[in-house]
This record gives sequence, C-alpha cells and structure tokens, in this order.
Amino acid sequence: MTTTYPVQGAGLGLRRSMLESLADAPETAIDFMEVAPENWMGVGGAFGRQFRAFTERYPFVTHGLSLSIGSPSPLDMDFLHRLRNFLCEHDIRLYSEHLSYCSDDGHLYDLMPIPFTEEAVHYVAGRIRQVQDVLEQRIAIENVSYYAAPGKEMEEIDFINAVLEEADCGLLLDVNNIYVNSVNHGYDAESFLCALPGERIDYFHIAGHYNEDVDLIVDTHGADVIDPVWALLDKAYAHFGVVPTLLERDFNIPPLADLMIEVERIRHIQKLHENDHEQRIAQG
Repeated sequence: MTTTYPVQGAGLGLRRSMLESLADAPETAIDFMEVAPENWMGVGGAFGRQFRAFTERYPFVTHGLSLSIGSPSPLDMDFLHRLRNFLCEHDIRLYSEHLSYCSDDGHLYDLMPIPFTEEAVHYVAGRIRQVQDVLEQRIAIENVSYYAAPGKEMEEIDFINAVLEEADCGLLLDVNNIYVNSVNHGYDAESFLCALPGERIDYFHIAGHYNEDVDLIVDTHGADVIDPVWALLDKAYAHFGVVPTLLERDFNIPPLADLMIEVERIRHIQKLHENDHEQRIAQG
C-alpha cells in the first residue's frame, strides 16, 4: 500500500467562523486544512486576505460541494476551469468530491445517492476521468452517507470499488459515513472498511452525527465524534496504516479549544499506531 499522501497528520476543516481564533493558534496545532472551494473561489477583500494567509501557512486540500459528479446534466466546464485556477493559485494539494449528485436543471441542496448499477459505474467513472483531464490532476472521490438506494443492482462496496478502478481516481475515505451507513443499512462496518482499496486512499474524514433512532443516523457534522467511530478509525489505522485524517465540523461549532481536543485525539491514535509499527520493525 502507498504511504505517499498529499498531506500528513491531523487536520481540521476551515470555516469562516474559525478565522479569528485560528489566526492566533500555534502553527503546530494543526497539520493541514480543508475547505470547500465554492466558498472561497473569487473571494476578495478581508476574507480573501485571511484565506491567503492560511494557505501560505498550512498545506490545504479541498472538498467540493457542487460538482454533482453523478448528475444527468453536463459537467459545468466554466466551474472546472475556475476551480483549476483556484487550486493552482493556492497550491492546493488535492481536490475531492462526493460520490453522489446534487443537481439537474437546478441545485437540489442535498447529496443524492447514485443508483448502484453497472451503467452508473461507467457513467460516473467517465465523468471523473473528464474532470481529471480538465484539472490535469488525479482527484479523490468520497464514500457518502445515504438513506435509500433506488435502483440498486449491486452492493455499495462493489459500486465504489468499480468506480475507483474504472476512473483510476483516489479515495477520500469517510470513516463516519461507513459507520452511519452500517447502522442505517445493516452491514458490518469493519468488513466494509477492509474491502476498500488502501492503495487509492488519499486521506480520511471523521465527524459527528445525529441519532434519529436506534436504526437511523443522520450525517450532520454537527456534533462530537462518538466512541464507536473513534474505534472504527483505530481499526482503519490498524488495517491501512496511519493515514492523514481530517476532523469535519460544519455547524454547532464549539470553541476552538474543544475542536482541538478532537484533533489531538486523532494525533494520539496515529502516534500509537506509529509506535506499534516501529516496535514491530525493531523486533524483526
């Protein structure tokens, strides 16, 4: 498995409400950051200057919201060309998107599941290759949370793996989404995790969610990460090795000190696995 990643360590998703508090944070507190490019492309003035200061200080990756890779509508070429300029301007290490769609004639303001079919595999993989050609770089696709599987003809894991292989793209592995889907759709999270191709992983996401019922979890990114998800992250490191991991928090954002407790927990688990690996090497 590859050990070459676009970033390293423990990261945090940058949100505008964090700008002031993060400006005074020690540079070593966070190893990398992530933003949705749609929120920053073309932004000037004070916000633009603040963002530039962060991209000069930290390694950055981006996680898109509006590409709509599974949409029946043509790809937005104007957006892709502006995105390419943005990635170059800020020396962004990687662009990722959701394996879903969010638009047709207009934006749906939600991430809709792509049917798990062979036809959809070919369609989506072709669009990913087209995006990679325009951006002139490999992108990563994220496994998403979903609440229904319309038109399902194959299992989710088989669909994801087939898209990754045919598109020859990377994987942004969202550990929380695996846990959420395992509860909502009744499968074993660790088995699903271990069936993903480690050589395609670029980094991990971890986040909190909302328990609607005993068998229904809503992926909100609006709460602390829970113990079963931390445990799944630990298993992911045991299986794939230590992979750079980013904490997502999109609303109900607590003070930075509270977020840093979770970032430090990521770093602590990573260090434990690094130490175990070094001990195994020393013991031959």
